[in-house]
Amino acid sequence: MAKLAPTLNARSPAKWFHSLRSSGAAIALVALLVFNVIFTREFLTLQTLNVNLTQIAPIMIVAVGMALVVATGGIDLSVGSTAAFAGTLAAVLLSQNSGPLANPTIALLCALVLPIVAAALLGSINGMLIARLRVQPIVATLILFIAGRGFAEMLTDSNLRSFTNSSFSHLGGNFLGVPVQGVLMVVVVAVVAWVMRKTVYARWVLATGGNERAAVLAGIQAHRVKLAMYVICGGLAGIAGLLNVAINSAADPAKIGLGIELDAIAAVAVGGTPLMGGSARIVGTMIGALAIQLLQYTLLAHGIQDEWALIVKAAIVLAAVYLQRR
Repeated sequence: MAKLAPTLNARSPAKWFHSLRSSGAAIALVALLVFNVIFTREFLTLQTLNVNLTQIAPIMIVAVGMALVVATGGIDLSVGSTAAFAGTLAAVLLSQNSGPLANPTIALLCALVLPIVAAALLGSINGMLIARLRVQPIVATLILFIAGRGFAEMLTDSNLRSFTNSSFSHLGGNFLGVPVQGVLMVVVVAVVAWVMRKTVYARWVLATGGNERAAVLAGIQAHRVKLAMYVICGGLAGIAGLLNVAINSAADPAKIGLGIELDAIAAVAVGGTPLMGGSARIVGTMIGALAIQLLQYTLLAHGIQDEWALIVKAAIVLAAVYLQRR
């Protein structure tokens, strides 16, 4: 029995790092909330809540898809371009003045369905390149990262496209005083978190990312699992593009989803999902995204310039990756 004490003591630092990685984002979020309640004027107001939810909702929806892709051992750099294409396509459909699309109801249905389908198809291109052709994920998605925004700009000849459709604009409005995009964000997180916790398919996803060769030997069709995750990631990026367009009632293909892929990866890393695959912390990703957003809000609310906020965010991502390596 005397020999067990050194073994337990040797493992205690590892347990401490694991605990910190699992709950670090939650601790940071609580600390930021307490700090803002005490020191930030008008923090506990509905306007502040709405501003933060409006800014974080598209990022978090994309981050959920990113977490699924990362769980398979991949990455998706094209989500920003995919969001730009979906949002621009929706604006183009809603701005038509002739033909069937001149009917507001038909235009609304098309604008809600077709852009998400198109975004999922773009995701399937990534999935085919990675799962079937064995192209490295960072290279495969970089192709669409470059070309996707070009496709979006072709839809409008690189011009701003505005539209008028009050029903579609409700996506950028409020429901019972809470932003609709915030409600949609919670629904997406809840559904995906339940699937990843309760279903057998989630085990296939994690097995594919943890050890693809072993997963194949166990009878899992890893290439189909990877393809499905990139399709879902693309579809969620399309939803984020629709939210951006609904808020502004206009589409600027050069700005929709710009940099959202980096924010999504940061949220995944800070939320505790290992970037090497085999795990997906959906709720942790949500907490990570909220912590990053609240940190940016806190710095700006206290007069810290935006460039310093970016540097601090980069330092947090570095710390999260370091904890994962430990």
